[in-house]
Amino acid sequence: MMTERAFEVEEVNEPAPVPKAPPIRAMQEAEASGHAPDYLDGFLKQKPEPVAEPSSDIVDEVVAALRQIHDPEIPVNIYDLGLIYGVEVDNGHATITMTLTTPHCPVAESMPGEVEIRVCAVPGIQSADVNLVWDPAWDPSKMTDEAKLEMGML
Repeated sequence: MMTERAFEVEEVNEPAPVPKAPPIRAMQEAEASGHAPDYLDGFLKQKPEPVAEPSSDIVDEVVAALRQIHDPEIPVNIYDLGLIYGVEVDNGHATITMTLTTPHCPVAESMPGEVEIRVCAVPGIQSADVNLVWDPAWDPSKMTDEAKLEMGML
């Protein structure tokens, strides 16, 4: 059983004015002192603090994070695929040296960014640089035995 709903339409020429919120105390103080506050002052100058204390095996944690990234065309993570040539961690800063299977790889633009994001998510890492190199060129011999087995090459 459907019941009919009724509604009314009211025509107005102008909307009713909405009262403004009172000014924030910080804005009032800024007007009184004669200068506008810069809320980012100091914030951008600070270095990020580590989320956790860096552990002695932080390189292993970075490698574990890299093993979570998979090449979209190959069902193997980029570390076991042999795309990571070097992982260095110095005072909360990680430097990753990597390559791709080919310079024409479809993820050539996005993969280094994903590597940087994943590495920076590791506790104790404050910043990361990803160096994409083409020499030495990648070849299947750089793959781990586990990766070769996964791809049916063993």
